[in-house]
Amino acid sequence: MMKALVLERYNRFEFKEVEKPEIEPDEVLVKVEAVGICGSDVHGMDGSTGRRQPPLIMGHEASGEITAIGSAVRNWNLGDRVTFDSTIYRLDDWYTRHGWYNLSDKRVVLGVSCDDYRRHGAFAEYVAVPQHILYRLPEKVSFTQAAMVEPVAVALHALSLGKPQVNDSVVVVGAGMIGLFVIQLLKVAGCGQIIAVDLDEDKLVLAAKLGATHCFISQVPGLNQEILELTNGRGADQAYEAVGISETVQLAIANVRKGGTVTLLGNLSPQIEFPLQSVVTRQIKVQGSCAICGEYPAVLDLIAAGKIDVDTLVSAEAALSEGADWFNRLYSKEKGLVKIILKPSQK
Repeated sequence: MMKALVLERYNRFEFKEVEKPEIEPDEVLVKVEAVGICGSDVHGMDGSTGRRQPPLIMGHEASGEITAIGSAVRNWNLGDRVTFDSTIYRLDDWYTRHGWYNLSDKRVVLGVSCDDYRRHGAFAEYVAVPQHILYRLPEKVSFTQAAMVEPVAVALHALSLGKPQVNDSVVVVGAGMIGLFVIQLLKVAGCGQIIAVDLDEDKLVLAAKLGATHCFISQVPGLNQEILELTNGRGADQAYEAVGISETVQLAIANVRKGGTVTLLGNLSPQIEFPLQSVVTRQIKVQGSCAICGEYPAVLDLIAAGKIDVDTLVSAEAALSEGADWFNRLYSKEKGLVKIILKPSQK
């Protein structure tokens, strides 16, 4: 048996004893040392997304130590410090073989239960994961830092699609966790003007600290004109949208230059109003970015080298037994909270 934080019904968690996972031949059992509360978990706890159907152990941003190894596992040892991808993808899939494992058919996300599947996640003392999604931790990367790798990798995947160039001007709409990592990575990539836009002044303060050259409240009058003046009267070369509602997508599209690129990471709304004529007549490239596709090693190296700051975004580290309270505080949008890391071994 083990202890786990279980979403028993919508908006109701219980910290309780459950069966310890049994591992398949190609899996390892990881003793969880740190696991982050993702915004998608907070949005999912009330049933609004349909992707956290109870009962469920959520959690997909985690790190820990290998404590058991399946019979078919190779090149992994007991005691290895690891993190793992949030997506369990098929190795024999057409998309995986073409380098797009994030789009693999029948892929499964840890800590998600929807109409198609249920896979318990890492808000528990132990979690079972297949060997092909494991990554070793560099010595300089702590378990807490490693629990932040997944959201950084989501941001880096978006940049791998957008392909920003040195000195590009870029608008980042949404300065939440993912947007803040996009900003840091744009700075690493050598972009020039990095313009952050959000409703929350506190988030914009963080954005400026982490690399944004200019910050704007999204509803300020004359915002489009301000961005035009910062970008030689053309608009930004690129925009990254990390919210996922009509207004923010429209804002991103409106503020790129003709021929610019808009990369969409946010997906709060399943449907939005789309400014078709603006996109067509200005030849804008609009693309979606889904999850992660091989970015973990680069992110681990960037964190180890101190080029990406994850520590600043950790608001608190707490015992897993206190997880329900922290979920409620995040759900109520308590000011000042960014990332909460839960630790099963902490009392």
